[in-house]
Amino acid sequence: MDVFITVLSAYLLGSIPSAVWIGITYYGIDPREHGSKNAGATNTFRVLGKKPGILVLCIDILKGATAACVPYVLIDDIEQFRDNLITLQIIAAISAVFGHIFPVFARFKGGKGVATSLGVIIGIQPLAALICLAVFLVVFIATKYVSLGAISAAICFPFIVRFVLNENNLWLSIFSVILSLLVIIAHRKNINRLVNGSENKMNLFKKGS
Repeated sequence: MDVFITVLSAYLLGSIPSAVWIGITYYGIDPREHGSKNAGATNTFRVLGKKPGILVLCIDILKGATAACVPYVLIDDIEQFRDNLITLQIIAAISAVFGHIFPVFARFKGGKGVATSLGVIIGIQPLAALICLAVFLVVFIATKYVSLGAISAAICFPFIVRFVLNENNLWLSIFSVILSLLVIIAHRKNINRLVNGSENKMNLFKKGS
């Protein structure tokens, strides 16, 4: 029962469609109907501007980090699960990212899971999150492709966990691969556009509203 509640709670956290709710409530715009038609932070920057984009980004990261901490809150006897705590965190993390991509509160049409993935990594392995963020920024700043930065960070994540941080936990290694694949699969349309040269570039650091 504790595991079920953990999965459900993390999924519901991930399902909070910050881009949709903020866009409709404050701007009368559903980001899923404009730009890349995606309910994520990048499309919010593109469609609504910098301030709502930053707000959505922060919320999506926060809900991922919070989901990774769900087991600490919901497990009655934490000592009983002490040896399996990382496994429960991983289950919660995957549930949250899945919720972000397929949110029950937004007709299962959500974002691509990048910010929420960063959040869950922060909650489970902060140093890996920092390195992935560095990879993303280097690629993004060099190419102006947000998607390429996200894909590059996702590809690097399992290698960072195993070879840079020397993590030997089997479930953490499996988690890193699953999370990487989720992000890459969610970007399959972007990959096609990158290959044929039609992907949109973006400068999130330019001046604007």
